[in-house]
Amino acid sequence: MTFRGTFDHALDAKHRLTIPAKFRGALANGVVLAASSELQEGAPRAVAIWTPDEYDAFTASTLRGLNPASRPARELKLFFNNTSFETELDSANRVMIPPHLMEYAGLDKEVVVTGSGECLEVWDRARYKRSFADLLSRIPDIVASLGDTS
Repeated sequence: MTFRGTFDHALDAKHRLTIPAKFRGALANGVVLAASSELQEGAPRAVAIWTPDEYDAFTASTLRGLNPASRPARELKLFFNNTSFETELDSANRVMIPPHLMEYAGLDKEVVVTGSGECLEVWDRARYKRSFADLLSRIPDIVASLGDTS
């Protein structure tokens, strides 16, 4: 399934997120909550919601070609495995976001759930609005940098 769309949500007092109805079937067999991989200084962060198979494929493709004994490979493996958490949807179709991921993404009660193709992302609502406005302002330059596609 390709995850698409943008949905305003609120976390409850126990940091549980109700998964949008259209994605529940895709996540019925398990969920991996993980830190988004934007590690550049000042880049906005989110919590990614993956199916276990898609998360494994993403981490494997990222590590492919790296010497498994190298420092970068080891650091990426640590990041991927130490900042991810396997869980399941509860009976109310919610997932609890662990404190370390809440802190990583700067989440508060008001969040936005966005489709990111192979996964969903959970953003702090105010940060998401700023980040998306910045993206929209850069789209013409991004498209222009691709060259003439006609």
